[in-house]
Formats: sequence, C-alpha cells, structure tokens
Amino acid sequence: MKIHTASVVTLLIATVDSFSLGPSFLSAEQKAALAETAQKVATAGKGITACDEGPATIGARFEAVGISNSEETRRQYRQMLFTAEGCENYLSAAILDPETLYQKSDDGTPFPEVLVKRGIVPGVKPHLKVYELPGTNGDTVMQGLDSLAVRAREYYNAGARFAKWRSPLVINIEKGCPTDLAIKANMHDLARYALICQSEGLMPIVEPDVSLSGTHTLEQAVDINIKIQSELFKAMLDHGVYMPGTTLKPNIINAGKKCPVGYTVEEIAEANIYVLEQSFPVAMPGANFLSGGQTLTQAAARLSAMNKIKGKGPWNLSFSWSQALQLPLLDLCKGKDSLQLEDMSKLYIEELKIASAAALGEYEWQKGDGDHIAQ
Repeated sequence: MKIHTASVVTLLIATVDSFSLGPSFLSAEQKAALAETAQKVATAGKGITACDEGPATIGARFEAVGISNSEETRRQYRQMLFTAEGCENYLSAAILDPETLYQKSDDGTPFPEVLVKRGIVPGVKPHLKVYELPGTNGDTVMQGLDSLAVRAREYYNAGARFAKWRSPLVINIEKGCPTDLAIKANMHDLARYALICQSEGLMPIVEPDVSLSGTHTLEQAVDINIKIQSELFKAMLDHGVYMPGTTLKPNIINAGKKCPVGYTVEEIAEANIYVLEQSFPVAMPGANFLSGGQTLTQAAARLSAMNKIKGKGPWNLSFSWSQALQLPLLDLCKGKDSLQLEDMSKLYIEELKIASAAALGEYEWQKGDGDHIAQ
C-alpha cells in the first residue's frame, strides 16, 4: 500500500490543529477567551467590586440612611463605583445586577463599555430567588437554571464577560445543616450553571456561600467547608466544566459568630489556606473572597494574613466585596437626604487601597483586628 507524503503531512497538521485540552463542546478559541477572562480577574493586587444587589436589597440600604430608592438613584450610585478616579488601579472586575448591565453613564455610554475602557471586566449576577428544600430543616437552593442559557446569551451580547452564581448554605450543628442533600444539590447546580455559562461565552464564578452565623467552631467550619468545596470541584469536573476558565468566590472560613471559642486572625488564615489545599484545583487561577457581613477591617486583616502564609498554593487570593466597601460609603449619606457622591468616591478609593494591599499580603492590621472574639 502506497502512502503519499502529502497525505501524511496533511493528517499531521490536522491533528496538531485539532489538539485542544479540555471539554470538546468548547473550541480552542472559546477556551482561550474563558481562560483569559479568568486570568484578568485574577490580576495580582486587584479584586472585584460586587455591586450586584437587586433593587430591593440596595433599596433597603438606601432607605436605612434616608436615601430614596429609584432607578436613577441606583444608576448614579453605581456610576460612582465604576468611575471613581483611580478605581481601575485596584479593580479587575465588577459584578453587576441585570438592571445595571443595561444602564448608561451620564454621557450615554453603557456601563459595560465604561468598565472595559478602564480595564475592568464587566460581569453579571444571573441567579434568581432562593427556594427552601422541604425536609431539610431550612436548607435552600438557588433558582434560575431553567432560563439561564437564554439570559446568559443576552448578557454576553450586552457586554458581560463573566457571571457569578451564589449558592447559600448555613452551618447549624444542632439541626444537622447543611444536609448532604443540600450540599449535593447546590454544588451540582453550581456545576451546571458553570457549564451553561461557558457554552454561552461567560466565564463562571462559582460561589458556595457558607454563612458566618451559628455557634460552630473553626475546626467544624473547616471540615464542613472541605466537604462542600470537594463536592463542588468534583461536580464541575463530572459536568465537563473547563476549569482554567472559572473562578472561585468562597466565604472566609471562620467560627460561627456566636461561637464561644476565640481564634486569632493567624489561625483563621491558616484554616482558610488548609481548606484550599485540600481540593482547590491548581487549574483555577484564583479565589476572590466575599466579605459576608465582615467589616472592611476584619475582611482586610484576614485576607492579608492569608496572603502572608499562602504557602505552596499557586492561586491569586483577592477580594469580591460588597457590604465591606459599600456600607461605610452609605453612612456618609445619613441625614443628608441625597447621595454624597464626591465624598463617597474619595472614601471608596481609600477602601480599595486597603483591599488591594490585603490582596498582596501587604495590609498591616492592628492587634486584634480580624480575630474571632469568643461569644
């Protein structure tokens, strides 16, 4: 049998051109785009401003300080978060509520374009409402998967390049929560969400959000969070998710707020690094920790302590904060009846400097900052 040299060369070229690691449902170009977005989000010293609160949630914060809740007020407020002078020096990405994704700046520029011009990657929150799982003593799942593909496509066309899905869980040792059912259901939902987002061009941020409420110890939190995260990453791999094109948004592992045992910030940091080392894939470039009700001082001290002792982990560890950054800004509006945008903008930049330093392990906290105080 004769083998023509030209045919062999053609076959070899085709083989090289078609070689692409990762799931086959994505082209090499799609994988590269997802990985590029994940790498941008994981830029050292930069983090995410999480301003994806729905109209009701941000409205409640407005009303608490005497500000009326209207679409225009929300637009002006988010515009300040995106255009504060120098914010791009500390931000790699911004998570938007769908309402904000379609809003524009004063000069008519869509907010995603405003962000891109500053080198900040725009993303969106696609999940809907929380649903309580019957028979689980209060465990919940997040709704919105059924319509996700259509909405993800629309969000991509509107300028979003990543999405963030939150799956909230609560540790309640007495009630046996989170149940195995809740862990499996939520982590498999996150995996399915990630798969759908990647198929529509959005880099998925997965957020297994374990509340800091409760009486559990730090040691118990470590064990439960390892169980949750290992279930998540196994589900993502089983679903065929392209791991280099994803980002983790975890809670900072800590004892419950009413835990009677005290822990230092160094012990909390060590616990967080230990959890990551057990199952966090090295294929994923970074983790952006949520603030979850912590103050800016607490969150910054804990993140900085983690980065100081990061050890052998290759990941970029940074922030994706909402309340820690925003509540002090809104406090400036108390008794003023309107948004104090100039003062808020200045304070916001100072906060971002602290967050950036923490993401580099360079934030120096005062003694006791970031500790868990025994209750």
